[in-house]
Amino acid sequence: GGLSIHAYDVSRGIAAAGLRVEVKGPDGRTLLDGTVDSRGVLELADVPATGLYEATFHVGDWYRAQGVAVPTPAFLEAVPYRFGIADLAQHYHLPLKMTPWGFSLFRGGA
Repeated sequence: GGLSIHAYDVSRGIAAAGLRVEVKGPDGRTLLDGTVDSRGVLELADVPATGLYEATFHVGDWYRAQGVAVPTPAFLEAVPYRFGIADLAQHYHLPLKMTPWGFSLFRGGA
């Protein structure tokens, strides 16, 4: 089980190390508020319940911290992603591929 996130800046070909991600559970409680590591990975070992979750990726702040010229507010400031977890025995992997102007999020294999 569990949840993992892999964030990658495809515009520059680098892992999004330091990107802040918040994950809220079905009850709205914050389960995780952290940053991805040098490989671009952030993990939540235990998912407490089935239901709808939301991950928020703080893309605008990350690009500004990287010295990338983005306006304020950025085109993508905070990107919310709502997804369902139906089986606690399965691992849910969320790859985020991003640029300052777009993103792709999906359930990947991990």
